[in-house]
Amino acid sequence: MYLKRNDLVIVISGASKNETGRVIRIDTETDRVWVQGLNMRYKHIRRSQENPKGGRVKKECPLHISKVQLLDPKENKPTRVGFRLENGRKVRYSKKTNEVLP
Repeated sequence: MYLKRNDLVIVISGASKNETGRVIRIDTETDRVWVQGLNMRYKHIRRSQENPKGGRVKKECPLHISKVQLLDPKENKPTRVGFRLENGRKVRYSKKTNEVLP
């Protein structure tokens, strides 16, 4: 998996194309990511003691991982991610600028 939580990503296709946000959750089994503030949907809530009025709540829905790309922190453009060994440790790097990613 080339993404991590709190990575800044951009959506490259779909209704939210060219919008950016932070990754809040990743599901590796289904290759889905939740991006903060993107792909918002309404969830209908029934009345309860916690929510006495009920109603609709907006929440993020998952996107497929192929629909998002990591933003390069140096150029602020989408980039592909590679892996390499440096000093015996596996690190992620930007294929666009060849810089090590945090």
